[in-house]
Parts: sequence; C-alpha cells; structure tokens
Amino acid sequence: MEKIVFLIGYMGVGKSTLGKKLAQRLEVPFIDSDMIIESIVGMSIADYFSTYGEEEFRSLEKDVLTGITETSAIIATGGGLPCFFDNMDYMNTMGVTIYLERPAKELFQRLKNTKKQRPLLAGLSYNELLEFITEQLANREVYYLQSKFKVGRTHQTVEFLEKLLKD
Repeated sequence: MEKIVFLIGYMGVGKSTLGKKLAQRLEVPFIDSDMIIESIVGMSIADYFSTYGEEEFRSLEKDVLTGITETSAIIATGGGLPCFFDNMDYMNTMGVTIYLERPAKELFQRLKNTKKQRPLLAGLSYNELLEFITEQLANREVYYLQSKFKVGRTHQTVEFLEKLLKD
C-alpha cells in the first residue's frame, strides 16, 4: 500500500482500534494523532484541553496533521480534527479518507463510561451526553461526509477496509 489512509469519525467510533489492526495487516505504520499530541505536550488530551483551551488544542492538532511525513500509514484522527481549518481538504489531498459512521445512540453507549477522559464530555449527565453527541455529530457530519469513503458499522472490519483500499 503506497498511500496514507485517514480514519475519521466521532470519538469512540473505533478509529484507533480498527486502525491498529488494519496497519498491522497492511504492514504499514499506525499513527494516532491524539497519541502524538500527548507525547509532544507531556500530558493527556483532557489535561491539555482544560489547561490551554480548545482553540490552542485545535491549532496543535493541525500542526501535528501537517507534520506527518509518512508516505504509507494508517492514521486515526481525533474526532474533531476534520472539522477545523482546512484539515478535511488537506487529508483528501494527502491520502484516502474513510469516515467510520455510527449512530448517536450507539456512540452514547460506547462513551458513557469514558466521559472523564474526554474533555468535551466531562461533567455531562447521561441525558445531556446523548443530546450533546446527537447535536455535535450532526454538526460534524458536514465535514465527515467529505470523505472519499463512508463505512457503516456492519462493514467496519479489517477485511472490508483492506478490500476497499485495494479496489
């Protein structure tokens, strides 16, 4: 595989988990943009977010994205990364974008027990959480749907993505 593949989608959709498996199968590096940020700043995303704010985080996120120099890799992006600056255009120019789509209620089930690690979700009640995910997902889909491919839950497998990338 001679291309960069960007896995995008809402937080908790499984970009990192699926990305690691796909990278291993294709024998290319796996890059998690959030992990790079954490190694650069020496703190968790949640701590960085609460200390410096979203604007500063989004700027750093863009710097990390444009600093990736791999020519073949699977890259799991943060859930908001495609929605700021010209990041979506940049990713579509630099490689193949795949939107991993899941419904808001399923994302709620996946995220409800990880709120403390996710700065945008910390402090929300369960009712507020579902409402927040539903609203934010609707806003972000404008960007996510600019991906080359949209893959629903039933096709989010290493085998399907490998075939998709070979066609």
